[in-house]
Amino acid sequence: MTAYQPTGEPGAATGPAQGAGPARYDAVVLAGGAARRLGGADKPGVRVGGRPLLDRVLAACTGARTTVVVAAPRPTARPVTWAREDPPGGGPLAALDAGLRHTTAEHVVVLSADLPFLHEPTVDRMLSALRTSGRDGVLLTDPGGRDQPLVAAYRAPRLREELALLAGRHGALAGLPLRRLTAELDLTRISDPVASFDCDTWGDIATARARIREHGHVLDEWISAVKDELGIDLDVDTRGLLDLARDAAHGVARPAAPLTTFLVGYAAAQSGGGPEAVAEAARKAVALAARWAQESTSGDRPSGEPQASAGDVAPDATPDTRPDAG
Repeated sequence: MTAYQPTGEPGAATGPAQGAGPARYDAVVLAGGAARRLGGADKPGVRVGGRPLLDRVLAACTGARTTVVVAAPRPTARPVTWAREDPPGGGPLAALDAGLRHTTAEHVVVLSADLPFLHEPTVDRMLSALRTSGRDGVLLTDPGGRDQPLVAAYRAPRLREELALLAGRHGALAGLPLRRLTAELDLTRISDPVASFDCDTWGDIATARARIREHGHVLDEWISAVKDELGIDLDVDTRGLLDLARDAAHGVARPAAPLTTFLVGYAAAQSGGGPEAVAEAARKAVALAARWAQESTSGDRPSGEPQASAGDVAPDATPDTRPDAG
């Protein structure tokens, strides 16, 4: 387990380093562990914030050219390449070696499948630091200063070189700890108490689930979960849509809020989709809500127009033609 500290939020907010953007990369996600401290549960499939832990990690490396998951195949939120260590359950070095065989990029991001708070900006930051440092790798450390070699970016040729040396020295990679590899590498370390938080126990799972529901996190987490569930890859102005919902609720009627935002989404889809289409549809709906609300105020009546009395009928009202109508 990595200790959790809620302050700072570096896992979610840290962006790429200034200067050139991150290099093209591949990703290897190790997801085949025994999860003994979870009683043998299917840890990659455990849900945090409505999403399996594995899918949360995959969402953090969508920029990868190839993403390899080392585990038995399962449904995932996006396509991946599957690999298996030999023998299955042979440990992290054997799994890493199996995953690397499916990659070709100079840089590779190596992740465990139990990182609920890892986000893409942190992956970009590690890659940018790797490219500019000239070292063999960049990894995160937890609040206690402990290395987290499965939240890291490495130069793939150096990993292959050291793995081959270890295999030759020990006869096989199965059963060897990760520190045998990292001890031979020149590494840059970045402290990140949030992104490095991993879920080894049910207590860790409970902590992660509680944080998801904290004020300030729950809305973003919910939107991300909905987009994953619906297969939507779209960045929208959440604040703008919330303002629209507020205007519709206050200026029209409370049930108008969800219906209006649904119609905005539908209109955007009809226009080809994308953030610009959503913004344009929302702009029109906001203007309509403002006009609607304005009509309910006397200040909008043209100068000299008399107030309508309770008995007045609107000019376009249909006359009552019932036989007993007065």
